Amino acid sequence: MKKIAIAIIHGIGRQDKEFAREMIELLKSHFASKAGNLVKDPSSQLIFQPIHWSKLLEEREEDLYKKIVHDPRLDYQGLRKFFIHYLGDVIAYQPVESAKHNYGRIHESIRENLNTLAKNAGGYAPLCVISHSLGSVLASNYFYDMQSKQVEGTPSALEKGDTLALFYTLGTALPLWSLRYHNFDRPLNIPSPKLNTYYPSVMGEWVNFYDKDDILGYPLKAINEVYQDAVTEDRQVNVGNILTNWNPLCHTSYFTDKDVIDGIVDGLIRTWRQVNNR
Repeated sequence: MKKIAIAIIHGIGRQDKEFAREMIELLKSHFASKAGNLVKDPSSQLIFQPIHWSKLLEEREEDLYKKIVHDPRLDYQGLRKFFIHYLGDVIAYQPVESAKHNYGRIHESIRENLNTLAKNAGGYAPLCVISHSLGSVLASNYFYDMQSKQVEGTPSALEKGDTLALFYTLGTALPLWSLRYHNFDRPLNIPSPKLNTYYPSVMGEWVNFYDKDDILGYPLKAINEVYQDAVTEDRQVNVGNILTNWNPLCHTSYFTDKDVIDGIVDGLIRTWRQVNNR
């Protein structure tokens, strides 16, 4: 049986290294429930790799907080710390004229994690990427670079994104990223143009989940005509609990939302059946 490789990329702000643990358990259980008798151990058909990139930035952001907020005893310290870690991630990710800028460091971290995923799932395993918030920008940039540039070394098809079949963006601010470019007309290709070489029966999809109360999450198809064609669906959901599902705090709740989980699992089941002719 061919297994599905799943990379999960978190968004802005400080993140625990176990950030994806609950989502992984939910995906496994829902996949097993929907797979039924298709395979003896359904959850074993999904191989996960959380990509915890924020650790690359946290030390400097925390040091900055201590120097300019904590030690001078400025007011609203908790709120200032929140903004330093959130806005700091966005600012730090911007490319600069340096061989060791954070853009490259973060992309190298993504590649290292995908290398681990390839070793565990197989270098030609169909790839699903689930990304939240700024993580969607990271994923889009990483795989766009892989699809459009010469890649050094001998990475596997999975690491290069050649087997990228499913892309799920959750609460993404990617439309705001379009303001950096005069023409934002080269979206990531989903599925990968090379996927047909390995899995000609797999259709693939790019589903963007957003909550209308989430001020950091937006639809994508309305950006322009090319995104209208590139994105399979903008799917509105209502994430969060009774305290958050009506306000911007819902931004942190996509990973455990039932509608999001079910939507992703539907794509995983369909893709697994296509690659295994079941």
